[in-house]
Amino acid sequence: MTTVDPSPIHPDAVADLKQSLAGSVVLPGDPEYESAATVYGTVYGATAAPALVAQVSDADDVGVAVAFARSHGLELSVRSGGHSGSGFSTNVGGVVIDLRRLNSVEIIDPVRRLVRIGAGATWGQVAATLDGSGLALSSGDTTSVGVGGLSLGGGIGWMVRTCGLALDSVVEATIVTAGSEVLRVSADEHPELFWAIRGGGGNFGVVTSFTFHARSLSRVFSGTLQFGDADLAELLAGWRDVMRAAPDELNTTFLAMPAFPGMPGGVQVLVCFAGDDAVAAEAALAPLRDLPGLTSDDVAAHPYVDLLEEAHPPEGMTIIGHNAFARELTDEALGDLASMYAELGGSVLMIRSLGGAFSRVPNDATAFGFRDSEALIISVAFLPPDGPAEAGSRVRDLWQHVSPHLQGTYAGFSSAPGGEEPALLYSPDTLSRLMSLKRTYDPENLFRRNHNIPPDLAR
Repeated sequence: MTTVDPSPIHPDAVADLKQSLAGSVVLPGDPEYESAATVYGTVYGATAAPALVAQVSDADDVGVAVAFARSHGLELSVRSGGHSGSGFSTNVGGVVIDLRRLNSVEIIDPVRRLVRIGAGATWGQVAATLDGSGLALSSGDTTSVGVGGLSLGGGIGWMVRTCGLALDSVVEATIVTAGSEVLRVSADEHPELFWAIRGGGGNFGVVTSFTFHARSLSRVFSGTLQFGDADLAELLAGWRDVMRAAPDELNTTFLAMPAFPGMPGGVQVLVCFAGDDAVAAEAALAPLRDLPGLTSDDVAAHPYVDLLEEAHPPEGMTIIGHNAFARELTDEALGDLASMYAELGGSVLMIRSLGGAFSRVPNDATAFGFRDSEALIISVAFLPPDGPAEAGSRVRDLWQHVSPHLQGTYAGFSSAPGGEEPALLYSPDTLSRLMSLKRTYDPENLFRRNHNIPPDLAR
């Protein structure tokens, strides 16, 4: 285990913090420090070496930890599931507020289908708790993704065409501001802040709980359609045309990938029909099954909870990922994407169909942008860690070749080390509105370890 320097904070200050928290403080050298400081995708001792981790028990604890970081001038990270591809959920030499004890999942109004969820819960916990209740929420794809981070940044999940983003189902939230004030925000209380946290990420405070409006759903029809040898651009065009005419209940992802241990390679269409009607599901799936080259089909009725799995990225590889939205999947765009995939070799091309409920939300209803997009495009290349630098440059050059067809980026899948530029995430009007709110709620930019929205243009 890599040695971590003891906390640089004066012991008396740490002792005061411990006494002020109902939760606990974890320091370098404590037995649980490694698990508390390390998050998904980071290397312990290299990018994860905070001075302390505050394992909070409630919103008041969060306020105490925020005040501690602010008064000592320390870098502040907030962790729910810890899946930040950019490593924002931890830091070096600062404070991590660990929300994982705030993980309750409670159906507070079965008639109105309202579910209150702690920001430290994972979507696997949520799906398991709601299983059997006849309710479901469109969420992250994997079990260990945190409710907090995903909901603040968007939440493009298995039912995005049916229910919209995860944040579209949020009706209320509790947030702790940079001044340690605990606020309840909704369409009626602090509506501008409520607007900002739905798409603006963790820039405005620490959200400790959300109230969601869930969907009535007892089962889904899900599985994989596997395709054999076929012209990739032609198959993409056929899939696109099917999805343009599909009902909102049909959610699919087009996936082209090499074989990994335990995972077959080739071309797949991942399916989630979010409805109970087997006849309607069969009718919606029939055009996909008519696409050329279908070799296997395991789509069947399942509880929604069965869709959520755990991600296992291949080890010992350098991963270079890109993502962006496509306003329109033109034939030219699909041809260029197919060519990029062929030239990269050993890469993953994932195209997630949008539209439906996702696109019916007005652009200014939340801070999330690009509602006019037909799809989200994700390209991930896997390179040997000792490979030549030219290989990485080639990956980036190929992405630049397809980028004229694309717009923006999805922060939830970004791994930009310093965060994405706000202009990539928001329209000029939305960014101006967010910056104004940043000046109101966090003028000192305490909450900057994220895809940061600065109080002004000087970052």
